Amino acid sequence: MTPLDIIQRKFKICFRGFDVREVDGFLGDIADSFQLLINENEKLKNETDKLKQDIEEHLNREETFKLALLNSQSVMEQMQDNAQKSAEVIIADAEVKSEKILSRANSRLFQLQEDISELKRQRIQMEVRIASIIEAHSKLLEMGREEQKAMDEDDLKIKLLVHSV
Repeated sequence: MTPLDIIQRKFKICFRGFDVREVDGFLGDIADSFQLLINENEKLKNETDKLKQDIEEHLNREETFKLALLNSQSVMEQMQDNAQKSAEVIIADAEVKSEKILSRANSRLFQLQEDISELKRQRIQMEVRIASIIEAHSKLLEMGREEQKAMDEDDLKIKLLVHSV
């Protein structure tokens, strides 16, 4: 039954007015229609309430997801900060180690240069010693030659004296 049906409904006029049975029947039909409408309205209201509740749950979930996203972004930023700090510590440690290695290498280089200088000094000393030994032996050889020459001359004089006698 529609509102138009209700508006267009005409009752028969009787001796005392409208036909009571017809009016009662019509009221019963309207009551049934209204009951159906009430039931359908209640059903729709329940569905609306359920949909509102679903929307509320979805909104709550969305808020939870937003919070989780913000938390995960915060955690990501902390992880990035920690990674950056860790990288800085590693770099600083590597720089300290490289400085130590360079320092040891420079120290070793300095020590090697001193050792080389000492070896050069020792070589010069050895060369001087060897040169003086060679010079001394050369003088001895020269003296030996001169003595030999003097002896040869003496021998020659003796031979001449022996031949002359």
